[in-house]
Amino acid sequence: MRLPFLVVLAFSLTVVLAAQPTRAQNAFTPDQVKWGSAPPFLPPGAQLAVLEGDPMASSGDYTIRLKMPDGYKVAPHTHPYRENVTVLSGTLKVGMGDQFDTSKMMSFNSGSFAYLDPSMHHYAAASGETVIQIHGVSPVKFNYINRADDPSMKK
Repeated sequence: MRLPFLVVLAFSLTVVLAAQPTRAQNAFTPDQVKWGSAPPFLPPGAQLAVLEGDPMASSGDYTIRLKMPDGYKVAPHTHPYRENVTVLSGTLKVGMGDQFDTSKMMSFNSGSFAYLDPSMHHYAAASGETVIQIHGVSPVKFNYINRADDPSMKK
């Protein structure tokens, strides 16, 4: 008598769970992070993963990860909104100003955090494969100080 009840209960739970609307994933283990190509406003070679939100939307919160190969460089730029950066692995080198100058860069190892306000002209490079997590308010936009440095303008 118990077996049919358990079968009905299991079937009912399966139907209820299958009928639930699909929700966005809100928790990730490292192997669940889905990497893709970085957008064209970043130099080729990096990979990007969107963890939360839509970084290209006109508004809203977002969290992304950027995986950069050793030696990867991002030319001097600003952002329209604050950029909050956590170094997850590798070393991120950051410099301030309008010219890329490796002698003026500071190194940030795994576990480091920095926030950069919209008025801060900055540039970056990866030392070793480096993964950073960035969160903030959409849209993500890079305003290159020198328009010739914008990779999306190069075809």
